[in-house]
Amino acid sequence: MRTQIAIIGVGPAGMFLAHLMRQAGIDAVVIERRDRAYVEGRVRAGVLEPVTTDLMHRLGIGARLLREGLIHGGTKLALDGDVFRIDMAALTGGTTVTVYGQQEVMRDLFDAAEAADLPIVWNAADVALSGLDGDRPVVTWRADGVDRTLDCDFVVGCDGFHGVSRGAIPADVLRTYERVYPFGWLGILADVPPADHELIYANHARGFALASMRSPTRSRYYIQCAVDEDIADWSDARFWDELCVRLGPETAAKVVRGPSFEKTIAPLRSFVCEPMRWGRLFLAGDAAHIVPPTGAKGMNLAVSDVTMLGKALVERYRDGSDAGIDGYSARALARVWKAERFSWWFTSVTHRFPTMDGFDRRIQMAELDYIRGSQAAQRTLAENYVGLPMGAA
Repeated sequence: MRTQIAIIGVGPAGMFLAHLMRQAGIDAVVIERRDRAYVEGRVRAGVLEPVTTDLMHRLGIGARLLREGLIHGGTKLALDGDVFRIDMAALTGGTTVTVYGQQEVMRDLFDAAEAADLPIVWNAADVALSGLDGDRPVVTWRADGVDRTLDCDFVVGCDGFHGVSRGAIPADVLRTYERVYPFGWLGILADVPPADHELIYANHARGFALASMRSPTRSRYYIQCAVDEDIADWSDARFWDELCVRLGPETAAKVVRGPSFEKTIAPLRSFVCEPMRWGRLFLAGDAAHIVPPTGAKGMNLAVSDVTMLGKALVERYRDGSDAGIDGYSARALARVWKAERFSWWFTSVTHRFPTMDGFDRRIQMAELDYIRGSQAAQRTLAENYVGLPMGAA
């Protein structure tokens, strides 16, 4: 087999890039070790920045998003139950975010791929990359007991934190930066109406909580927990009780309880690797960086990566210019580190850390009180939350 772009992984980064290549008339093949049902069933982020919604519309896959997405012009913070609002739209010249689950985004991407007959290889085992430092990269894998080979011009690794792509960069070239947080998020999904029409990020003496949603009838709630918690110890009743304490009486009065149909514990990590390009290999999305979910940046960062990379690849094939692909890593990392900074900061002011003493807690409370009373501080939070303009990177 032969193609121009080999894309490893069918997550948001891989599929958005595949559609961008198809739109530009550039051949691409996507290779995935799982099947569609598994990928589409993974519950992930649900807050989309304009960089993501704009791209969906540009690719012609935004019809369902327009019908079902929930437009949010603000978000709310709570300190020990005392709630205040950040008017993001007013502070950013009208910019909003859209609540629309990553599962729904993937469904739209896959449906459009089927309609366009976009080539995807599913259930590819033992994927390996070679020739990345030359001009003839090769991707190999095994499917249905048969060894397969794909020759290409470039490989784009969109295969996540545990994928093979990042490991193909030599150890003496690759630099990694990581912060592992000493807690996780215990999250549930329940078919009950949300407690509020906007997200509420709660800092409480007992720990962080988040009131979120996926639709007007489906809620997504989280509470901070120890990373080694046994999920079996958390009955629905215990979860609802703890959530309501942390959200405070004003919000708790609006919480509708019901049986959860999903309950998970997710660890929190910040991670960046540099560079995001080596030879004929490019990294995008979680293959290159991870952010804690507090700032809702994960999928949006993946989309900004492939938006930059897609433009660079089009310039390479249309104009014969390597300027875009040569500058991709530096441009992408400039944006990544700004998102990492915001996600780290937002996590630090909303969560209880095991080593916090009374002084640390008072500093945290002072920070939130400052945000409440300062329009400048609110504007900084808002412009980072809705996503910095692509030119800002």
